[in-house]
Amino acid sequence: MRREIFANVEPFEVRVAVREDGELVNLFIERDEPVVGNIYKGRVANVLRGMDAAFVDIGLARNAFLHVSDVRAQRIGGEELEDAIGRGAIQQRLRPGQEIIVQVTKEPTGTKGARVTTYVALPAYYLVLMPTVSYVGVSRKIESEAERKRLREIAERIRPAKMGLIVRTAAQGASERDLQNDLRYLLSVWNRVLERARQNRAPALLYQDLRLIRRVVRDLFTEEVSRFVVDSPREYEQIADLVKSYAPHLRSRLELYRGEEPVFEHFGIEREIQNALRRKVWLPSGGYLVIDRTEAFTVVDVNTGKYVGKTDLETTILHTNLEAAREVVRQIRLRDIGGIILVDFIDMENEQHRRQVLRALEEAIRSDRARTHLIDLTQLGLVELTRKRVYQDLEHVLRVPCPYCEGRGRVLSPRTVANQIRRELSRAVRTVEAPAVAVHVHPLVHAELFREGDAWLADLEEATGRRVRCLAREGLHLEAMEVLPAQAEGTVAGPGKVRWLEVKEPVLDVADERDEEQERALALASARNGWWARLRTHLERFLSQRRAPSTTRGER
Repeated sequence: MRREIFANVEPFEVRVAVREDGELVNLFIERDEPVVGNIYKGRVANVLRGMDAAFVDIGLARNAFLHVSDVRAQRIGGEELEDAIGRGAIQQRLRPGQEIIVQVTKEPTGTKGARVTTYVALPAYYLVLMPTVSYVGVSRKIESEAERKRLREIAERIRPAKMGLIVRTAAQGASERDLQNDLRYLLSVWNRVLERARQNRAPALLYQDLRLIRRVVRDLFTEEVSRFVVDSPREYEQIADLVKSYAPHLRSRLELYRGEEPVFEHFGIEREIQNALRRKVWLPSGGYLVIDRTEAFTVVDVNTGKYVGKTDLETTILHTNLEAAREVVRQIRLRDIGGIILVDFIDMENEQHRRQVLRALEEAIRSDRARTHLIDLTQLGLVELTRKRVYQDLEHVLRVPCPYCEGRGRVLSPRTVANQIRRELSRAVRTVEAPAVAVHVHPLVHAELFREGDAWLADLEEATGRRVRCLAREGLHLEAMEVLPAQAEGTVAGPGKVRWLEVKEPVLDVADERDEEQERALALASARNGWWARLRTHLERFLSQRRAPSTTRGER
């Protein structure tokens, strides 16, 4: 597998893209100070027995969430307390006001605060130091049993008492001296954390994890990377110094991009990012995926689309599902989707085909660094995945819910809104204590209201005893209606002569005022067909009547 890393460094944003065999599989974006990986001295704000959890003040906007499973049983240096962290239920382990050392494992999202743990983990290039547990582990991605055994024996020899070590994938082939150098660095970091904990009162930041570029160098820049392209000379020099200290053999794979065109544009990454935000993702054969998010989980639907196959239906379905299995995992990684994920593959009657698709999915998941669990494929073609969420996914980073439809993706049709307005106006007009009423609606709704004439408006006036004037207003929400109380001054000679006086509302004088909203609606309507053509006809008639005195019903 050929892996490439591209870094785009700008004053307001840093982006890092990872490609595997020419396809974009990861995109990391940093706009603010990092939170995940930071170590804080926090103060327990409250303990919730019913949730087996506590909220900890670590100095952020919202208190952090600490579950009972993330509370260790022993106290460490810097937690100066009368009572040590206990065992058992959450109320036996923690009490309000207690000062503890925690590390952020999940950044704040939406209205939720960060998630923290008391089990601290400090990563370096070859090792991860776990000061609060006694354990030795080796990365699962190191497949050679002989190499795993060698690295485990080294870790056991150099491991400090009552501390744990995890040997990372990058340590494959590393010497014992390399691992010892990493361990010395990590121990010095941990000692500084303990010293700051003793000197500072909670809440206090004790350790801040690396910024994005250095974090990518530490975690991703391994033997599998063929090149690392950076567009910032300053970052290039700092990365070169960093790599030289622990992996000098990778120095030749680091490149400084000097082109005039932005680096992401030059390598076609910008276009791939735009594709990553689309709901529909096309497969090479002509099939496609549809990716939808809900509050509880993410759903991926697999469809054959344009692909009709060459032999029989079962083979066509199998080929589409195999393509989809690989693309689903790529999209999950690229969009950084976490939580529960449901994949609806096309139904397969052949059990062997189902096993084949499941194996393809498992194989693709192996390349994902995030912890992912795969549930068996059902006869209906449904697969459930759970993926650990650490950072906000790409959708939340780059987009916000639509303020118009409030994230629903659909709005009421103009005809539906027009029918609702006809029903609502009878009640709304009667509640207004004024002889005349102005009603503002969206231009498309206005066109629908008068599509078959204005007889309904005459009936409304006769039933309510009030004069009603319905106006199109560009910029008003499609589903909204604005009712304004008003009074007519003297004899009404025409629309342009009506003067709307203040009745618990600001004065609205349209006698000689240029109606810019109507003009914009008319200009827009002139370039459209369908609804806009009918709107244009109505507005032209309306404006001509404003200019010529008239006492007919058209003045409405």
